[in-house]
Amino acid sequence: MAKRIVVDPITRIEGHLRIEAEIENGKIIDAYSSGTMVRGIELILQGRDPRDAWAFTERVCGVCTTVHALASVRCVENALDIKIPPNAELVRNLMFCALYMQDHVVHFYHLHALDWVDVVSALKADPKATSEIAQSISPWPKSSPKYFSGLQKRLTTFVESGQLGIFANGYWGHPAYKLPPEINLIGVAHYLEALEWQKEIVKIHAILGGKNPHPNYLVGGAPVSININEANALNMERLAYIQQLLQNAKTFIDQVYIPDLLAVAPYYLDWAGIGGGVSNYLSYGDLPTNGYADISSFKLPRGIILNRDLKNIVEIDPTDEEEIKEYITHSYYDYSDGDKAGKHPWKGETNLNYTGPKPPYDQLNVSSKYSWLKTPRWKNKAMEVGPLSRMLVAYAKGDEQVVELTNAVLKKLNAPVGALFSTLGRTAARGIESAVVANWALEFYDQLIANIKNGDSRMANMEKWEPETWPAEAKGVGLTEAPRGALAHWIVIKDKKIDNYQLVVPTTWNGSPRDADGQRSAFEESLIGTPVADPEQPLEIIRTIHSFDPCLACAVHLYDEKGTYVHKVETF
Repeated sequence: MAKRIVVDPITRIEGHLRIEAEIENGKIIDAYSSGTMVRGIELILQGRDPRDAWAFTERVCGVCTTVHALASVRCVENALDIKIPPNAELVRNLMFCALYMQDHVVHFYHLHALDWVDVVSALKADPKATSEIAQSISPWPKSSPKYFSGLQKRLTTFVESGQLGIFANGYWGHPAYKLPPEINLIGVAHYLEALEWQKEIVKIHAILGGKNPHPNYLVGGAPVSININEANALNMERLAYIQQLLQNAKTFIDQVYIPDLLAVAPYYLDWAGIGGGVSNYLSYGDLPTNGYADISSFKLPRGIILNRDLKNIVEIDPTDEEEIKEYITHSYYDYSDGDKAGKHPWKGETNLNYTGPKPPYDQLNVSSKYSWLKTPRWKNKAMEVGPLSRMLVAYAKGDEQVVELTNAVLKKLNAPVGALFSTLGRTAARGIESAVVANWALEFYDQLIANIKNGDSRMANMEKWEPETWPAEAKGVGLTEAPRGALAHWIVIKDKKIDNYQLVVPTTWNGSPRDADGQRSAFEESLIGTPVADPEQPLEIIRTIHSFDPCLACAVHLYDEKGTYVHKVETF
């Protein structure tokens, strides 16, 4: 007989997520994903100036910061037919790349690595053997026996004091951990180093956007001026510092992140057959090299893969109101014309309608509404979005760097391309993407420097900035790729104000509840067949869900009537 377990909240993610899974004979036979936060940003935006929307949408999340602003300014520019200068596009690309590198490294080490790395096991490692392994896989300088011995002593002090700090509350010793102590010690060392490194790369946002998190954006361009001799502008000193930060980031990714990924993966090759989920993949693409209107110029290509067929890429048109629709059959919303039909975001509604049980409760009523996430579909098909989707589309379209690095990783693991459709593949794709983005960022930097040397200092196009130049009605869509996947903002402008604004974010695609046909989304489908050694310590569930890097921020939290947050299984 199946046993239903509840994992709430899923930790080491942004936002609050509840997973309920039915386990029979040690494997998951069914699963339900519930977003336990409600987002009302669309309601807040109604009636506001479209040029201000980015400042509100950017604050729906403290992790995806910048990409919501990017999608927002693009949707307004699309609606008003505003073209931005090449330098502004390059600045946006640099900020995009900086976010990706920081976000992917933070995810691998601080949000996901401890699903594979047993911290307490590292106490048994031989520092000399650890050093030999580390030096055999990378020229990273911090790999001496003394370095690892000192780190191990610090870790021992934590454990003996009973105060593991950031490493407390883990499922240490769980049978799903397979790394030898020495690899675990390398993982712990680089976890701590990544904490220091990640705070440096985001300085690029502060230089180009004024601050981090939530750097400034501008409809029509970039909010920074170029003057190589002016102290208060983007001058040569700041440009040189950006180059240094980009080079340091590439070094860390090439010499720490990728070697660690390849050191860990061989011990978990069984996970190349677990967590595949849905078989359809969507990428809006990004990083234009010839203006955003030229989709063919994107470094990250746009397209859809259906049924894991890498030989055929399907085109996507976000303006076609028959393609992307959001459904609310199992979501805490209602539509003015009923809950069965889906709505394209230009016609979307955000009518909150909580009909679920009052907390505390043991289980969701999954036959009815059970999540604050709507259910997006492309032509009624469930899609996975994220690094795996982007790398699959790029691989299928023949991007040289992506193909070369992906094939090298697969060869190293002695695995076929089909291994990518898995929890392990999802984790590997994020590393592959980090490496190619590190290269592309330096290309964008060189292009910006070349433009400046050629006398081009343009950063904004204010031709259609004033509302007097706008049509009475307009609508637009802004697309980008958040680190976690496809992100789009749709806007309808009437009488110079926002009439409707809808966001469809990555975890809405991946983590949404079933649709009217009972079709599972990516989170739910990926858990089917997953082995669970101990239902009281559901490490395997956490491992697969974390591989998507869920992000459910953008909302308020749910509390019971006494103001107490409710959770069932405490996870790490």
